[in-house]
Amino acid sequence: MTVTSTSVCTGASTAAVYPSFSSYVRARGPVLQRTARSLTSNPCDAEDLLQTALTKTYLAWDRIEDHRALDGYVRRALVNTRTSQWRKRRVDEFPCDELPERETRPVADPAEQQALRDAMWRAVHRLPDRQRAMVVLRYYEDLSESQTAELLGVSVGTVKSAVSRALGKLREDPDLARAA
Repeated sequence: MTVTSTSVCTGASTAAVYPSFSSYVRARGPVLQRTARSLTSNPCDAEDLLQTALTKTYLAWDRIEDHRALDGYVRRALVNTRTSQWRKRRVDEFPCDELPERETRPVADPAEQQALRDAMWRAVHRLPDRQRAMVVLRYYEDLSESQTAELLGVSVGTVKSAVSRALGKLREDPDLARAA
């Protein structure tokens, strides 16, 4: 059984197309690598950055008229590529010496929360009509004392005293105390 190998990338052996590019990379590679390293904080990122910049240079090789200014062209490609990467990247993680402690708050059971809401609503329904109306407007509808007073046609002092008495009754409600 014979195995024949075919290149997956048809342009993989195009170094012969631009022999001057290959010789340029061999000659100036270490210098360009140091430049890329100075632009990044990670040696692996510097290699990727240089590879990207050299790819851009290779694609523009025909358009570069003055091959004596190649270092400037590649440096500009390095800086532009790095700036593009920096703008696209969002930093979500920051390295630190110590890991923060997780807050261990117990997660409330949704069924218990619903039972408490139901008990509260039943307790509100046991209030006298006028107090119930004021509690609902103040705390469920989130109206101010003056808005509640205006809506019900009473004074602000009446709203304050009625709501205070209603909250006292709710604090003493035995069903509500059991649910909490």
